[in-house]
Amino acid sequence: MKTLQRCTFIILLLCFYFSPYAQQSRPDTTRVDELGQTIVTASRTAQKRTEAPVAISILSPTVIHDTKANQLDQLLNKVSGVFMVDLGNEQHEMSIRQPMSTASVFLYLEDGLPIRTTGIYNHNALLEMNGAATQQIEVIRGPASSLYGAEAIGGAVNFITLTPPAAPKGMLSVQGNNNGYRRVDAQIGSTIGKWGLSASGYYANRTDGPIQYSDFHKTAFTLRADYKASEKLTWSTSATYVNYYSDMYGALDSAHFAQKNYNTPYSFTYRRTDALRIRSGLDFRWNDQSSTQVTLAYRNNSIGQNPSYYIANSLTDPSSANGQINNSSFHSYLLVAQHQQRFNWLGSKLIAGISSDISPSSYIAHYIKIQRDTKGNYGSYENTDSLLSNYKTGIDNWASYLSYELSPFRGFKAVAALRYDFFHYTFRNYLSPSASTGAPDTKNDFNRWTPKVGLTYNYKRVGLYANYSQGYVPPQVTDLYNGVKVPYLKPQTFFNYEAGGWLSIWKHKLYADWSVYWMDGTNQIISVRQDDGTYIDENAGKTRHKGVEYGLTFRPTDEWTWRVSGSNADHKFVVQYENNHDYSGNQMAAAPHFIGNTELTWRPAFFKGFRLGVEWQHLGKYWMDDANTKQYSGFDIVNFRTGYQWRKVEVWVNALNAFNKYYAALASKSTYGYSYNLGDPREVTIGVSYHFFN
Repeated sequence: MKTLQRCTFIILLLCFYFSPYAQQSRPDTTRVDELGQTIVTASRTAQKRTEAPVAISILSPTVIHDTKANQLDQLLNKVSGVFMVDLGNEQHEMSIRQPMSTASVFLYLEDGLPIRTTGIYNHNALLEMNGAATQQIEVIRGPASSLYGAEAIGGAVNFITLTPPAAPKGMLSVQGNNNGYRRVDAQIGSTIGKWGLSASGYYANRTDGPIQYSDFHKTAFTLRADYKASEKLTWSTSATYVNYYSDMYGALDSAHFAQKNYNTPYSFTYRRTDALRIRSGLDFRWNDQSSTQVTLAYRNNSIGQNPSYYIANSLTDPSSANGQINNSSFHSYLLVAQHQQRFNWLGSKLIAGISSDISPSSYIAHYIKIQRDTKGNYGSYENTDSLLSNYKTGIDNWASYLSYELSPFRGFKAVAALRYDFFHYTFRNYLSPSASTGAPDTKNDFNRWTPKVGLTYNYKRVGLYANYSQGYVPPQVTDLYNGVKVPYLKPQTFFNYEAGGWLSIWKHKLYADWSVYWMDGTNQIISVRQDDGTYIDENAGKTRHKGVEYGLTFRPTDEWTWRVSGSNADHKFVVQYENNHDYSGNQMAAAPHFIGNTELTWRPAFFKGFRLGVEWQHLGKYWMDDANTKQYSGFDIVNFRTGYQWRKVEVWVNALNAFNKYYAALASKSTYGYSYNLGDPREVTIGVSYHFFN
C-alpha cells in the first residue's frame, strides 16, 4: 500500500505542476454515439452497429488507450458476457457463452482472418497477438460460423490492426511494476504519396514474480504497408511475428494455496511459441454498388513445451518421474475472396465469398526421465531417444458462403447467411500404432452446411434484433488420432436462438444494450466406456447454455462516465458420462452464474488531460467439478487507473487488485485433487510515453 501511495503522489504532483499548460490530446468522448459506430466483423464488411442482428461489443481506441493493458484479459473482461481467465504471463482460458474452458469453441481473428488453423486449436492462442498493433477489438457473442466457419461457437474475437496514419506519428513508452514486469512499446508510421507505412511492437519480460519459476519474455512486431493505387484500388500487406517463452509453473495444490505457499515443484517446465503471419489483400471498388476483396495469407506456427501437466510420478521409484518434451507446429496457406453487390430493390445487398485453407501440421514428443528429491520437487531431467509420438496431419478446408440482406421498409433489415465447409484430414503416423503412440495412417472427411437468419428494427434511438444461428467445430486432431482406434466422429454442432436490443437517449448520454440467448450443443465429443472395458470418443454429449447479457454506459456530464457490463447464465449437461458416472442434469464445471464488471471514470474540466478511473471485477461462485461436489466462491477485485497527458508526454499509474485480494483465477477439482491457478497480487504499474511528431 505504501508503494501505491507514493506512486499516486508522484503522478499527482507531476500533473499539478504542468496543469497550466495542459492540453487535451484526445477528442471529447462525452457524447460518443455508440449506435453510429462502424463494425466490420458481423458481415465481413463495414456497417453500422445497428444493422447487425448479433450481440457485438466494441473496445474502441479510446478504451484501449486508457486501459494501458499489459495483457488482453484486462481489456476483454470489460465486455458483457466475456471472462478471459488469466493463467499467468498472458496464458489464458476463455468464457463466452460457455464455461471457462480450453475447448475449441472460440474463434480468434486478426483483421477477419483466423490466427490459427482449424483442427489444432490452442486455448493460449491470444498470446500470439501483438497488443501494440491493435486499433480496435470487436467481440461477437454467440455462433458466427455462417461467415467464419469452425470454432466460432461461443464467440469470435476480431483484432483490427492499426492503419498507417495520414501524417507522421510515433510513440515510445516504457513501464514496469512491483511484480517484476517490464515492457517497452513503440509505434511509428506515416503516409507518403500513395504509400502508408506503420510499424508497431513491444518487448515484455518478467523476472522474480510472485510465484517461483514464473519468468517469461515476449517480443511482438507488426509491419503494415498500404498502397492506394487509385481511388478504386487499395493494396494492403501486413506481417506479424511473435516470439514467446514462459516458465510453466503449473497450478497450486490445496495445501500450497491454503498456506499461501508460492513454491512450485516444477523448476524446468516451459512453453515456447514462435508465430509468423503474413497477409496481403486487394480491395477494388467497382462503383458505389459493388466491391471485391481478395486476400492471401501465410501462417507459420510452432509451440514447444516441457509441460508440467504431463509429469507423472513413477509407481515403483519415489525418486523418479516421467515426462515429455513436445512440439506442435503447422504452416498454412489461406485464400479468401469476397464480392459485395448492392441492389436498388428494397435496399438489398449480397455478399458472396470463397476460401481455401491448406495447413500441413506435425507433432512430436520425446520421453524424458525426471529426478525427484525427498520433498517431491522435480529437480532435473534427462533427455532420451525414446519417441512417444511422431505424426503429421494435412488439414485442408474449402468453403463458400453467401449473405443476403434487404430492407423492405424504413428501420427494418432482414439478413440470411449460409456457409458450406469441407474438411479433409490426412493422418500419417511415423510410429507403430498403439494406445500411446496414436492411430494408424488414415484419412477423414467432414462437411457442414451452416445457416443463420436475423433481423433488426430501429426506431429513432431504440433498436431490436433477433437471430437464429448455428455453430460447429469438426473433431480436433487429438480427438481422432490419439488412440489406436480411429472413431467415427461428426462435427459438434450448436443451435442458438437469441434476441436483444439497444437504446441511446438523453442526447446520447445514456446507452444500453442487452441480449437473451438459448443455445443447445449436440454431438459433443465425450469418452464413452465400451463393452470390452475400453474407452472411445463418441458424439454422445449434449449441453444447454442460456443467459442474459447487458451493458450500460452513462455520461451525465463532460467529466463523468459510468460503465456497467454483466451476464447471468446457466450452463448444464443434458447428457454427459465420465468414467462410468452419469453427470446428466448437472451444472458444468467452471461455469459461474454471474459475471460483472463496472467502471467509473473522471476527467475533470479544470484539469485538462487528466483521468482517474476505478473498476470492479466480479466473478461469481461455480462448481469445481462436473460431479458438483465442491464449489469455489469466486472473487472480487478492484483496479485503479490514472493518467495525465501534457503535450507530447503521457504518464500513468495502474493499480490492479489494489486491495491485494488473495484469490484463484481458476479453481478445479479432479481425481488427482484440487488445483488453484493463483491470481496476481496487488500490481502497481508506472508508465511514461512520448509521442513524436503530433
